[in-house]
Amino acid sequence: MTLDQSPEGLATIYAEIGRQLDAHGRTADALAAVARTAVARVPGSDWASITRGRDGSFETVASTDATATDVDNIQYELGSGPCVDTILQDTVFRTGSLGTDPRWPEFGQRAVAEAGVHSMMSFRLFLEDDDLIAGLNFYSTGTDAFDDAAQTVGTLLATHGALAISAAAARERAAQLERALTTNRTIGVAMGVLMNEYKIPRSQAFDLLRVASQHANRKLADIAADVADTGALDLPGRTGTDRRRTPKPTPPRRVRP
Repeated sequence: MTLDQSPEGLATIYAEIGRQLDAHGRTADALAAVARTAVARVPGSDWASITRGRDGSFETVASTDATATDVDNIQYELGSGPCVDTILQDTVFRTGSLGTDPRWPEFGQRAVAEAGVHSMMSFRLFLEDDDLIAGLNFYSTGTDAFDDAAQTVGTLLATHGALAISAAAARERAAQLERALTTNRTIGVAMGVLMNEYKIPRSQAFDLLRVASQHANRKLADIAADVADTGALDLPGRTGTDRRRTPKPTPPRRVRP
């Protein structure tokens, strides 16, 4: 593979990769896009996957083929292999003869025997979440499938891929926060309606919403939206017009001495 490794050439490739990866609103979509783009952009790559790790546990969160996932799982089982070690050791691993590579003797033999994979290349993905570690992995059934040029493109992919995944995760968190704020406002309005209608404190108003939610087997936010829109609350044991209004408690009669 001939690759223009001048600053201008690398910047051009980086920009092209960016156009393929940017603007995903969901983390899962960004992960899938990075894996697909990895196979399309790196010569010699048959499949790609993304490994995510936290607290010593690893999982495959994106894969272009079940074979890549199967090979990932062998590494998770053994606790060793390019995709695990590149994350833990914060470096790039490349091998073109897994069956004879002394760095991963057991894994390499199983990868060849069980999946026919002879070449691998793995990169660390630097995500903004400090507790989360991840790696981008390339697989090939050919020997010596990845050369220096492929590693350069893989580095660009890992760099922009990490940014795209982090940006998508940030957008997703923002959307979740916006939904949570909207839900909280709706619940607050519903509680205000109930407090005013029944002359009860906030804690009792919230309890009524929870009772109605359980009774109707609906989300509390949906019950709150109904109350905010209609002023009505459906409680257990109440039907018809009774649902519209709860009788106000009769004050105790005062007895003269």
